[in-house]
Amino acid sequence: MTIVIDNKARPVRLSFRAKMAAIGGLCVLAVAGQSLSHWSRTHAFMINESGSLPNWAFLVSAGQFPHRGDYVIFNPGRDPMVLKYFGSPPPAFAKIAYGVPGDVVEHVGRDVLVNGHKVARLKPFTLKGDPLAAGPTGRIPDGCVYAGSGHKDGFDSRYAEIGFVCRDRIAGVGSPVL
Repeated sequence: MTIVIDNKARPVRLSFRAKMAAIGGLCVLAVAGQSLSHWSRTHAFMINESGSLPNWAFLVSAGQFPHRGDYVIFNPGRDPMVLKYFGSPPPAFAKIAYGVPGDVVEHVGRDVLVNGHKVARLKPFTLKGDPLAAGPTGRIPDGCVYAGSGHKDGFDSRYAEIGFVCRDRIAGVGSPVL
């Protein structure tokens, strides 16, 4: 290496220790760059525009299947009601995984129960007067979840327009940020 001072070139000799430190620093930068690149491919930031959850910003870990109680981020599908209210393509939804594969969903009157615990209440119509169909009941299939919220106006698995949310529609698991 040569350093120019006062228009005169003077060779600079780095010690073995300095050379090893420089090589180590470059290796750390390379590994950090690869890790950051991988992290950015498997994570995203999501803004939830719905008032059905207390949090509105989530860090999404892509490709993860939710456990009971996790926030699940998913594509709501292309049901005509979804497209009418949310546009095409509809934005991702964030809900809570109230039921996981093997759990049992049932309707008792207007109440929706998962494993005997009330998680939601069915409404016959949307706020704009469109009719809503009750969602699926029975054992939640492998690879699917019951995604919902406790909000009285939540649009989630309690209705057929969303239904059980299966792996092909799940973007990942969300961690609330704000």
